[in-house]
Amino acid sequence: MGGTDGDHKKTPLLTSSSGSGSGFHPAESPIKRTGNMWTAVAHIITGVIGSGVLSLAWSLAQLGWVAGPVSMLLFAVVIFISTFLLCDSYRSPDPEYGPARNRSYLEAVHINLGSRNAWLCGMVVYVSLYGIGIAYTITSAISMRAIQRSNCYHREGHDAACKYGDDSFILIFGAIQIVTSQIPNFHNIEWLSVLAAIMSLCYSFIGFGLGLAKTIGNGKIKGSIEGISASTSAAKFWLISQALGDIAFAYPFSLISIEIQDTLKSPPPESETMKAASSLAITITTLFYLFCGGFGYAAFGDDTPGNLLTGFGFYEPYWLVDFANACVVVHLVGGYQIFTQPLFGIVDRWSSQKFPNSGFINKDYTFKLPLLPAFRVNLFRLCFRTAYVGSTTGFAMIFPYFNQVLGVIGAMNFWPLAIYFPVNMYFVQRKIGAWTRPWVLLQIFTFVCLAITIFAFIGSVEGLITAKLS
Repeated sequence: MGGTDGDHKKTPLLTSSSGSGSGFHPAESPIKRTGNMWTAVAHIITGVIGSGVLSLAWSLAQLGWVAGPVSMLLFAVVIFISTFLLCDSYRSPDPEYGPARNRSYLEAVHINLGSRNAWLCGMVVYVSLYGIGIAYTITSAISMRAIQRSNCYHREGHDAACKYGDDSFILIFGAIQIVTSQIPNFHNIEWLSVLAAIMSLCYSFIGFGLGLAKTIGNGKIKGSIEGISASTSAAKFWLISQALGDIAFAYPFSLISIEIQDTLKSPPPESETMKAASSLAITITTLFYLFCGGFGYAAFGDDTPGNLLTGFGFYEPYWLVDFANACVVVHLVGGYQIFTQPLFGIVDRWSSQKFPNSGFINKDYTFKLPLLPAFRVNLFRLCFRTAYVGSTTGFAMIFPYFNQVLGVIGAMNFWPLAIYFPVNMYFVQRKIGAWTRPWVLLQIFTFVCLAITIFAFIGSVEGLITAKLS
């Protein structure tokens, strides 16, 4: 066992950038970037196709056969536009050849929009990353419980009680994340991202296949133009808003877009590679969403469960349902890391600069166990990341409400992170003046997305409160 200085020691921080937004960057630490379009696609799919895909059949059921697919396609177009705007914010001042790299979403906001916007953005980012960790913990626990229930139904029959709680499964997922959270940084998890992307393809195809098979078995396509009926108009109103919140949760990857772009080698310019990767990834995920959500709704109609793979519309083949839910768990182990590593990196860099002489923060210890490769442990990372994972696990145990939690988180981070900041950074990068045609069109785009976000957020909060009180 030996001690070495952590390589993150001189990494630039958000707070070390110029407060005036003048474009000044400190010297970068040497990081070898080896990513390409395909690794970027894997990162994006891992981050995007997560818990959200499992709720889309329910969302379509609330919206109906016209508004549901149209809403999904419109969200895809919005994210496509947003991502292209964000890709140009990685380098400054020129989006392709600028010498300064904005290595995180927060750094990009700080350099382009100034410190005040950066503080506001930081608060939204931290809350959103934390909320995604909670959502992924809930989803994984539900899938683990579904495996146990599926085996019980297979043994005892479909009318058996087979009731199990969530808490033990939430704790199991939390324990797994404590271990995987010790991975030093985003550049060390390409293998986990690729594995998780493969798992997402597996359970998406299985969900699509099971929905298709059940629809064929039914001999008809269930559902209606207007969606599920509700007891009152107000109840229907809130269900529609929750459905939009769930779709909003399913799409954006703005939080990790620049971190993914920072893994890409150059040439060609990172923005060019990232735009190509984003186009392919968004197309793939949209097709998955339409297939999984559409066939789930077609199979169950008004009885569509909130979670397609755990609501037990599918009992057989039980081993396939088990495998699909196991894929969900493996995928979300990677997805959790994709969304928390950027936050861990920010904390590591801030702490290292704040306390440069602290051995507790900056010293890594190398361990070598029999039959395993050597690995490094940093005491600060161990303590902080364990506490962080423990807190998301605790909140997941308090609020284990799948659709409602997804809706709140999706609505909360959609507009500021996927729309407002990317649009305004694009104005600065491209020097677009007020009241020009591009400025007016993008402002209209921003306002429409804001209205949808407010509607979805209010309805999702109402659903969460109702679920907790009941």
